[in-house]
Amino acid sequence: MKFLTHAAAPPQPYTQDGATRRVGVEIEFAAVTAAGGAVLVQQAFGGQVVEEDAHRYHIEGTEFGNFTCELDTQYAHRPYGEEGGVSGFQTEMRKLFGDISSVVTPCEIVCPPISFSDLPHIDALVQQLTAAGAVGTRASPFYAFGAQLNPEIPSRDTENLTATLKAYLLLSGWLRGIMGIDFTRRAVAFADPFPKPYVAKVLDPGYWPDEGALIDDYLAANPTRNRELDLLPLFGHLDEPRVRAKLDDPRIKPRPTFHYRLPDANIGMLDWSLCLEWNRWVVVERLAADRSKLAAMGADYIKHMERGRARDWPLLASEWLILP
Repeated sequence: MKFLTHAAAPPQPYTQDGATRRVGVEIEFAAVTAAGGAVLVQQAFGGQVVEEDAHRYHIEGTEFGNFTCELDTQYAHRPYGEEGGVSGFQTEMRKLFGDISSVVTPCEIVCPPISFSDLPHIDALVQQLTAAGAVGTRASPFYAFGAQLNPEIPSRDTENLTATLKAYLLLSGWLRGIMGIDFTRRAVAFADPFPKPYVAKVLDPGYWPDEGALIDDYLAANPTRNRELDLLPLFGHLDEPRVRAKLDDPRIKPRPTFHYRLPDANIGMLDWSLCLEWNRWVVVERLAADRSKLAAMGADYIKHMERGRARDWPLLASEWLILP
């Protein structure tokens, strides 16, 4: 496959305010330090590197906004929102923990929300990381690195959000098949599939709940951040008190996005790019926008599950995607 550098337009490319939809990117890697990654971001997009600690750097005022490059473990950093002074002993212990854990813990670049059409610029940064020696998931059986996308929702319309969730559940197996998700990431449960009873509930033809019921059903079946499509940030944005009443986890950061956690970070593979992963996500949104195909495909899925033919579904999903 050729390295893909074009980001396809989703069926709803604009928000309800008329702005081009944005996407946030979080990409994990090893063999380049947080400090080294911050320098590469600055070289690519300008701005100023600000050191928060030995393993977390902010790159402020770039052409796309503010980036963060950090070792992806909370124990190497001062907790967000922590007040009061920090002793030298605490600082040194966090640095030491970061130094030791960096052997198996990835660094992560967290990008600000950018227009989906600007994704090729982030792919160019990934290429610079590769040139600097960064490696991804496939470089070691101990690496479980992800490339997470946060597509901005076009609106908070509940029917549209439900349709996107239905489409994703129908295409989850297909996505996993074409990606060949790394065994280590599957084993450590960083991006778990949804429980089968919940999938059946959502794909029921009559399932078109109001916003409150959509959130409550999700929380009851998925009281965890470790889902391949984590909707907790979105639902926190829509109704934070409802989410906090069930899951008061400070790591849940409300934002108007789908937190898409499934893709591996295949840095260094010649045929992999963030644009490729984005375009795969757009397939989900296209199915969601085609309500008649969505309904027919959902009915076919339920029929095959009732017949015990779950293993056949990813291939059948491919057939549905090419049907006119």
